[in-house]
Amino acid sequence: MKEFKGRVIAGGNWKGEAAVSHQGFNSLASFQKSALKNAKQVIVSDQNNKDLFGKNITDKALCLPITIGSTTGGLVIQTTCQMGISPACYLFSESIDSLAASGIVLAKIWENSPVIAIDRLGEEFLNTVKTGDQLEVREDGTVIILD
Repeated sequence: MKEFKGRVIAGGNWKGEAAVSHQGFNSLASFQKSALKNAKQVIVSDQNNKDLFGKNITDKALCLPITIGSTTGGLVIQTTCQMGISPACYLFSESIDSLAASGIVLAKIWENSPVIAIDRLGEEFLNTVKTGDQLEVREDGTVIILD
């Protein structure tokens, strides 16, 4: 068991599976195909993301450094939350970027989304967590990688 503490952007308690991207996560490229097809889950469609391409990230903890891409990124995050197909948590090793923050905050306010966001978990967090790991996320920004 390994514990990390970050800054709470959108709080909540949650337990579940991690999906890890070691590079900047392109929200539009990753979510677009699933959202346009009105799919029941997000299968990452960004071919440039070797960690998550082709993987289901709905209801998982998306562990990432930051999001990257166009200014539509926040809207795409908010839309997938509205559709009920978003990751359950966004766990950032770095400080959250403004586009992801806007999408998550809008989803919380406009959609009453339960999405959780914690940033500043650190490089060690991203180097330790693996796709498939079971995580516990706490309201105070604590993230525990369970054994």
